Amino acid sequence: MKAILFALSVCTVSAPALSATYDLPSEYFDVIGSMRTVTATYEDTLLEIARREDIGQDQMERVNPDVDRWLPGEGTEITVPSYHILPRGPREGMVLNLPEMRLYYYPPKKKGEPMQVQTYPISIGRMDWATPLGKTTITVKVKDPGWRPPESIRKEHAERGDPLPRYVPPGPDNPMGRYALKLGIPGYLIHSTNKPLGVGMRVSHGCIRMLPEDIEYLFPQVPTGTKVRIVNQPVKAGWYGGKLYLEVHPPLPEYPHDRGSMVERVMLVLDDVMAGRSAELDDKAIEREVIRQTGVPEAITKGRVW
Repeated sequence: MKAILFALSVCTVSAPALSATYDLPSEYFDVIGSMRTVTATYEDTLLEIARREDIGQDQMERVNPDVDRWLPGEGTEITVPSYHILPRGPREGMVLNLPEMRLYYYPPKKKGEPMQVQTYPISIGRMDWATPLGKTTITVKVKDPGWRPPESIRKEHAERGDPLPRYVPPGPDNPMGRYALKLGIPGYLIHSTNKPLGVGMRVSHGCIRMLPEDIEYLFPQVPTGTKVRIVNQPVKAGWYGGKLYLEVHPPLPEYPHDRGSMVERVMLVLDDVMAGRSAELDDKAIEREVIRQTGVPEAITKGRVW
């Protein structure tokens, strides 16, 4: 009963508009946020709405497949998928789920306040420049960084007739933006960008890009030494209000340890999440999510859990 009552307050947004911040659920709950809709104005594009609502570009399009990205149309109802299952694993530090293209940050607890979680859309590496998986830490924080493009990136740009200088100073032309968090993995950072419309897509050379306004809010909060886990969880499942929810994202094909059909991956995750609990699963709902892969949590249980 205590766990069920807690569900009534789990998804209350409690932070500034620049960040989706939620009170951290208890061990009995794994879902944060809620589905919302907004109405497009005459001037809106789907890309602008996604940025305004802190949603990645690719997911915004998957959830609104019938909406024109450049001209949604005045009065069009846009679905905002601000609803997430927390990634599996410790709820501490920073967790980057690559298939989801989303970052979760668990700030240190403040005295007299509940534990919280913040979540932000991110860009990750293209298939030929895949972002590495693993555990690391934030080693250095840099404001207004300069950029020395690696020779591999300079060669790529030169081959397409777009040569890069050896050093790009801080400023509007610097693709690092105004803030950078260096990781313990050599050559990889979490940083801002001067191309914000690409956030939520596979567009980088392996680094993690964030919206300028998001990392400006996050940067001062994150101490050096913060633990970072970079994970590959295209399938997430979790409990909320006595129901089991499933969230499926398009998988990243370049990670060899994540082979097998999507159905097999889903069943492995469900077996793990349901350990010690029993529930009647809705096979049609599971099949629907395996096909759609929108990244939106959907209930997949019938009746009560025991």
